[in-house]
Amino acid sequence: MNEVIKIEHLKKNFGDNEVLKDVNVTVKQGEVVTIIGSSGSGKSTLLRCINLLEKPTSGKIIYKDTNVLEKGYDLPKYRTHLGMVFQQFNLFNNMNVLDNCTSGQITVLKRSKEEAKAVALKNLEKVGMERFINAKPGQLSGGQKQRVAIARALSMDPDVMLFDEPTSALDPEMVGEVLKTMKDLVDTGLTMVIVTHEMAFARDVSDRIIFMDQGVIAEEGTAEELFGNPKHERTKAFLSRILNPTI
Repeated sequence: MNEVIKIEHLKKNFGDNEVLKDVNVTVKQGEVVTIIGSSGSGKSTLLRCINLLEKPTSGKIIYKDTNVLEKGYDLPKYRTHLGMVFQQFNLFNNMNVLDNCTSGQITVLKRSKEEAKAVALKNLEKVGMERFINAKPGQLSGGQKQRVAIARALSMDPDVMLFDEPTSALDPEMVGEVLKTMKDLVDTGLTMVIVTHEMAFARDVSDRIIFMDQGVIAEEGTAEELFGNPKHERTKAFLSRILNPTI
């Protein structure tokens, strides 16, 4: 598999607070990489550095053999190759579902309205939201909004999809529909980097799982390795706490 993104010695400081400390990650084409860890471990910051919503303090982000942090690199173009699904949906409330999924295609990718609509409808159908094309976000449930957000990101034809805790803002009964949508995407061979607290989901879909702790990658491996035989005490403690919560 070809490398799509390679992160080398990435650091991110917020003032004196070092949130990411010398992080190294490689994401290969068609791979599903899931990042787990306690709140504040640096998971979401890493994701936001990958798509440059946060500017790294130092290090490299290599996309197709080029460091995107070098001076003069076309950052807006780089961002078009990354789909991002946020915790809070980030839909345009004044637009209906179809327009939410076509506006980026038209303005950024310069597609015609007809082509953008065809792509949007295909992706809305993928996530089971094609019947809601005329609805505004305010008329949708949280799970439906998140599925529209996934369709919108897919409609930009990204090389990599980034998911930042996509179920954390949902009511429990809506979590399943979004996870099912994501599982269906895994089956298409899409390259995905997922930050999540859903351990059963991570175990089911991941080619590789990264456990972050205090701004570093404490351990990584297959789901079988990480869940079945974690090596580090910090990983063991985290999984024990998550998988066997005190009742």
